[in-house]
Amino acid sequence: MKQFQTALDGYSLVTTQSISEHTRSSVNNLTTEQLKEGEAELALILSLTQQAFEANSPVQGIMKTLTERLQALRNKSTPVVWERLASLAQTHPVTSFLLQDPLTRWSFEKPRGYSGDAYLLDFIYEHPTVAAQVKEASALGAEVYDFTRRAASAVAVRERRDILAAHVDELAAANSDAEVLAIAAGHLREAELSHALRSERLKRWVALDQDPISVGTVSSNYHGSRVEAINGSVRTILGRAQKLGTFDFIYAAGLYDYLAENVAVKLTERCLQMLKPGGKFLLANFAKDIGVEGYMETFMNWPLIWRTERDILAIIDKLKHPLADSSVTRGENGGVIYAVLTV
Repeated sequence: MKQFQTALDGYSLVTTQSISEHTRSSVNNLTTEQLKEGEAELALILSLTQQAFEANSPVQGIMKTLTERLQALRNKSTPVVWERLASLAQTHPVTSFLLQDPLTRWSFEKPRGYSGDAYLLDFIYEHPTVAAQVKEASALGAEVYDFTRRAASAVAVRERRDILAAHVDELAAANSDAEVLAIAAGHLREAELSHALRSERLKRWVALDQDPISVGTVSSNYHGSRVEAINGSVRTILGRAQKLGTFDFIYAAGLYDYLAENVAVKLTERCLQMLKPGGKFLLANFAKDIGVEGYMETFMNWPLIWRTERDILAIIDKLKHPLADSSVTRGENGGVIYAVLTV
């Protein structure tokens, strides 16, 4: 059955071009020598990886070495060179081994038309909805999946889900009429962990997403609960196209990784305006240098805008809305940076 595709475009203000432009914003000029050196090293890395798979070497060791070598190559390449190398890697025969992993394959093929969709996160969450696809994977694919689901990025995503649920529960413990807004909510899997939702200690939890499949999934899963699933995007929020009301807590956990800084500033400003007095806004962004960017950008075909604490602070510094408090921290494994802004 053909998958419904939702392309990220001007409607959402999230585009692959914006990510590429962000990456290239401070690059060196591409030189033939740099590219040739990178191509030669990449060819060696992938050839050795292919040989190891063909020799039935231990998969965990193969994946660890591949990930480390790709990361080292990415770190020493200019962004323009790396972009070319990533494209080359995706056409190498070694992909026939790596794409047997259902997580890598879903990310690479993008059945919904964009990176990081809610179903991809379900593979990371090891959610029951993907159990059949995981079970159908080859023996090799299952072993590769065992590596990718334990990667630093995957651990950080699961921790992020736990952190979001904890924030909602903490809010509801103090205010049983609390109103929550999740932007780019996906399948809202954090709600499955929320004690507040189960005990109905919330007034409403709005799950906004531009993917109609995700909106439909949330609507079906939480029919009759305090959760409201709404179709919307960054553009509809900025354009005030929807009357969503005001909230005690707003969060955007999987969105800023795709937003150029100017859009990130505008969205943050608008979210702060939608908060009640004393309300909080949380944004999350994948951190730079967590060691898996090379694999994610090649064989998972998952480009992101990786940021540092300084990059997040630069967004906050450009805000005009007054803040009562702000904090910028990392999760326990360091893979995601969180900013919590209180008005």
